[in-house]
Amino acid sequence: MEITSAMVKELRDRTQAGLMDCKKALIEANGDMDRAIEILREKGLAASNKKAGRVAAEGMVDSYIHMGGKIGVLVEVNCETDFVAKTDKFKGLCHDVSLQIAASNPQFVSREDVPQENLDKEREILRAQALNEGKPEKIVDRMVEGRIEKYYKEVCLMEQPFVKNPDINISDLVNEVALASGEKISIRRFVRFECGEGIERRGACNLQAEIDALTKKND
Repeated sequence: MEITSAMVKELRDRTQAGLMDCKKALIEANGDMDRAIEILREKGLAASNKKAGRVAAEGMVDSYIHMGGKIGVLVEVNCETDFVAKTDKFKGLCHDVSLQIAASNPQFVSREDVPQENLDKEREILRAQALNEGKPEKIVDRMVEGRIEKYYKEVCLMEQPFVKNPDINISDLVNEVALASGEKISIRRFVRFECGEGIERRGACNLQAEIDALTKKND
């Protein structure tokens, strides 16, 4: 199948990958656009793995304050060079991550950060739940591990579905920007404050409405 410049441009627009990479992916996929995107993502993840040993000490600290000042977030996102840190794509990633933290309230950056004692306690609770549901003893442990995977998605930022596009998670979002920039990008740390947290309140701010409004604005 002939690979046209229009096809290459479309793939580049959809993935932000290099022109030659897009052309090679389309050739390998025999012109199938969806398969070409998969090929680029696979190669992008491999490239990210190769960057793992490189130092990402540049970047920025981004903030997000929910309308009305009810929720505030600070997050540090790192990259390798100050040049990338100043790009709109990197700044956009930082702001999206701040919004994610405000909306989904993760407790850790990644599953590697979850203390073993937390996992042991969660497994204990999940096991008791499964037994109380009348599940056979022989399948309880397998059920618990499946629910632990769900727990990771709830408490670990990198595994949470992206609030503006639930088809991808935050790890996918970071990898896309890393692929486009050619640099290692990592989320180092974050802190989230919620006004009145820990104090019984009569009502809560409508953060989801603000997220929906931002999503529509960016469409």
